[in-house]
Amino acid sequence: MSPHEPAPRPSVGEIFIGFLTLGLTAFGGALPLARREIVERRKWLDADEFTDLLGLCQFLPGGNVINLSVAIGMRFRGVPGALAGLLGLLVGPSLIVIGLGVIYQRTHQDSRIAHLFAGLAAAAAGLLVAMAVKIMWPLRRKPEAAAVALLMFAAIAFLRTPLLPTMLVFTPLSVLIAWKMRR
Repeated sequence: MSPHEPAPRPSVGEIFIGFLTLGLTAFGGALPLARREIVERRKWLDADEFTDLLGLCQFLPGGNVINLSVAIGMRFRGVPGALAGLLGLLVGPSLIVIGLGVIYQRTHQDSRIAHLFAGLAAAAAGLLVAMAVKIMWPLRRKPEAAAVALLMFAAIAFLRTPLLPTMLVFTPLSVLIAWKMRR
């Protein structure tokens, strides 16, 4: 997709199927796979649009990918699209979690199950690192935005500043920087 070509406008059914697929394949690490599905595979958004929309979704209460499903559905098909994205993302995993909960309740004493969960945690950590790199990549052309992102990371990770006060400081700062960059 060229920078001037508009993003394809998926139908309500395509939004539902896209997020159902994402929900069923991205168990425990939805964000990295969401980017691949939305940007690379379906080309509903380009990398910059995804990063911008994800930034907004992270600011809103709730899960980032859930907010993303609603925002993308709303963007392309209004309220029906938002509902399709939300339901698509939640229906499959909800049924799987219920099934796994029943199985776990019966097998949680088994040491092999503990090892399974340790391996899943390591895989999820790797997906998180990969996603951070992919999210930061578009910022290489925007040093001011990258600086704000790194400062916010440092404030939360190293200074242990609570998320809300950090966002209350850095959100207006990033909006001001973006406004000045576009002038």
